[in-house]
Amino acid sequence: MADALVSVVLEQLSSIIAQKVQKEVGLVAGVKNEVQKLERKFKAIIAVLADAEQRQLKEESIKHWMGQLKDVSYDMDDVLDEWSTAIAKSQMKVNDEHPRKTIKKVCSFMIFSCFCFREVGLRCHVAREIQTLNDRIDGIVIEKNTFHFKLSEGGPNLPERKITASVIDATEIKGREKDKGMIVKMLVGESSDQEPALRTISLVGMGGIGKTTLAQLVYNDHQVETYFGKRIWVCVSDPFDETRIAKAILEALTGSAQNLIELQALLEKIQESISGKRLLLVLDDVWNEDSTKWEQLKNSLKRGCLPGSRFLVTTRNKKVADFMGCSSTDILELGLLSPDECWTLFSQFAFFGKNSRERENLEETGRKIAERCKGLPLAAKTLGSLLRFKRSRAEWESVLNNHVWEIKEAESKLLAPLWLSYHDLPTEMRPCFLYCAVFPKDYTFERDTLIKLWMAQGFLRETQNQEMEATGGECFEALAARSLFQDFQKNLADGSIIQCKMHDMVHDFAQSMTKNESFSVEIDGGPAESKIDSFSRDARHSVVVFRNYGADSFPATIHSFKKLRSLIVDGYPSSMNAVLPNLIDNLSCLRTLKLANCGIEEVPSNIGKLIHLRHVDLSRNEIKELPEEMCELYNMQTLHVSGCRKLEKLPDNIGKLIKLRHLRVCHWSDSSFVEMRGVEGLGCRLRELDEFHVSGSGEGSNIGGLKNLNHLQGCLGIKWLGDVKDPDEVKKAELKSKKNLTGLGLLFGSRRERRIIRDDEILEALEPPPNIDSLWIFNYQGIIQVLPSWINKLRVVRLINWGKIENLPSLGKLPFLEELRVSWMESVRKVGREFLGMEAAAAAANDNDISIGEMRASPSNTIIAFPRLKTLKFWGLENWEEWEGEGRRNEDKTIMPSLHFLRIRR
Repeated sequence: MADALVSVVLEQLSSIIAQKVQKEVGLVAGVKNEVQKLERKFKAIIAVLADAEQRQLKEESIKHWMGQLKDVSYDMDDVLDEWSTAIAKSQMKVNDEHPRKTIKKVCSFMIFSCFCFREVGLRCHVAREIQTLNDRIDGIVIEKNTFHFKLSEGGPNLPERKITASVIDATEIKGREKDKGMIVKMLVGESSDQEPALRTISLVGMGGIGKTTLAQLVYNDHQVETYFGKRIWVCVSDPFDETRIAKAILEALTGSAQNLIELQALLEKIQESISGKRLLLVLDDVWNEDSTKWEQLKNSLKRGCLPGSRFLVTTRNKKVADFMGCSSTDILELGLLSPDECWTLFSQFAFFGKNSRERENLEETGRKIAERCKGLPLAAKTLGSLLRFKRSRAEWESVLNNHVWEIKEAESKLLAPLWLSYHDLPTEMRPCFLYCAVFPKDYTFERDTLIKLWMAQGFLRETQNQEMEATGGECFEALAARSLFQDFQKNLADGSIIQCKMHDMVHDFAQSMTKNESFSVEIDGGPAESKIDSFSRDARHSVVVFRNYGADSFPATIHSFKKLRSLIVDGYPSSMNAVLPNLIDNLSCLRTLKLANCGIEEVPSNIGKLIHLRHVDLSRNEIKELPEEMCELYNMQTLHVSGCRKLEKLPDNIGKLIKLRHLRVCHWSDSSFVEMRGVEGLGCRLRELDEFHVSGSGEGSNIGGLKNLNHLQGCLGIKWLGDVKDPDEVKKAELKSKKNLTGLGLLFGSRRERRIIRDDEILEALEPPPNIDSLWIFNYQGIIQVLPSWINKLRVVRLINWGKIENLPSLGKLPFLEELRVSWMESVRKVGREFLGMEAAAAAANDNDISIGEMRASPSNTIIAFPRLKTLKFWGLENWEEWEGEGRRNEDKTIMPSLHFLRIRR
């Protein structure tokens, strides 16, 4: 990570000199020389970092030196960011005072003019900080010279390739077919009256050998799925917390732990939920050797479930299997893959996309590399994924002959493959990977959230040709393609990854590379302060996880970690209202502040002092409004206040947040309303706005505030369209100019009594974005006679709570529709033939016109209704009595030929 961090600092220093900013800060003696000296030193350091990165694995003194370098680079980055922010603020003030005056803009550090740094105190502060950092760098440079590093070949500024590729999703683990069959047989085999009601089976093996993957294959096996009435998966890890495990089991059974805190209450509820059912419980990654912690939970489950129920445990330690109550016949120790099996798995990844000539050229070297994997599936997968992107024999031999294979330490079988994969990453991708180390093991990463967190830390750069979000997406895909992520959850529509996890051993490796830089701590009613005291006060990133619902207070010791750049709170702490002002006062370097669901009722005004803040997540709190001081956070990129059910308004000056790219305000209540004055000022940067609330006043409404937001991407919801008095007002939003929107949610309804309902006119007047393929329409009170012409391109349609509709519109005409959901239509008693849209089509076909709107007959004049529909859901049509079809199949009519999934509820 040092190389990426130093590169960022060097880029900023070079920018200062290139823009000749030093002339304008010459009032502070020596600043020009100090900046130039810093640049020279950082250039000399970056030229040896490649050698230093590798040697730190074997030489502790170099590892310590690298830590010092990262620390001073972080501090330098903070000073330069403070400088840049001061410039931005000064320019904003001048723009406010002289709105007609044109201010010339330049990227990164903008050219100073006479208005910059009016406060002499700030100029002196920056000068002092740069002098101090220069002194610290002197010591690092002197020590560098004692290590006799090799200079990087080709110099420090070699261009780095981008790596983007599809993820190889191996459906079977090579060499485990026999093991899988054996475990399935043990799980679903005939149970006798003499057999214990609840039998425990353990998979034992070293890290990276494939225990969890094998357990997943068994868990998802069709035979296992049909045999057990309930299947539950719990990741245990260390420590073994009976209450947390019980909560996880209950949430899997009922969807909620119902705010239960006491173990006994949880166990009673679990017994009730599994009564009369055959249960499979998988406990993944168990470390506990204390049988007393396990017995109470085991006995409670035993009393609740049917005979034939099973526990499946994965662990690295055979003693754990003994403590869990496994008989010797119920312990399966996973062995290493055979050389042939390891080669098969390795080559599945390494030769993906290569032709036969390339395979022949690389096979001899590849077999030698596969031998280095020592039969470990994770090693074979990781190295195979690395070599997938290398096509020359020289590149493969470079991996084979790398001295990293000489390292002798615990788990070294995996350290070398993971190091090689990490070191081969482009410099800018390494900090993105290492940032994941701050999260606890088995953490579920949401792709889009992770990208925003990378953005906040400055890991992603925006170029003239590509936005930060797109760069982050490429980085995420590259890490996944290299098998550094796993357990993917994908979007069924386009196959893109939504969520993923990180293998324990990969997580351990990332943590070893970021020692003292980040930490995660679990608060579970124990001595939290003593846990936190063990971490370095120079830590930059922290995740605090609360395991007990609302029972534990926030640890005050966090206030002493004054260099934190990330503070992420996960779980359900007791209210943070009392500690928040002091927290903000002390953590002045924060770039990410994630305090979702923390019982916060008021955001302190001193939050405006956190000038480095870029990512703020206050979702699911009790906040009524945000302080105007938040509008001083000029670096803010993401503001997340969705799920704040009491939120009434955004700050009036929110338009001053000129770098804001993502704004989320959605609350899932029909009655919520947020005053959104000033949002129109965000037009130059805003990429995401999940919901816009229409406020009707006088003769007009604020819907024109959407006019300039032409960079919006993804999905936009527009709420309270019933408060638009004149249908022509919706044209002021200029939705047709928002070419990057792919989804549109139209929420009708009004916050006041409506004498005239014009929903049908408003819908007809809409000029939607040209590229949307998904449409949601809520609370519609109109009557649709004819579908708007723009609806023909849609792939997904959801119609929810249409009060007056008695007959569903002719959606069968839509040629590209793949998913349709119809919910809460209280007036629908009959779904008739008009829903299929076939009668009009038949009439037109008889007139030899095979195009009906966008509906087409086949060359044989067979008319197809819903030609591409795959998923159809009806929900809550409580007065529905009849579904009228064609009665029998007609030779000239086909209905829903692509349908895979049908659900009818309530």
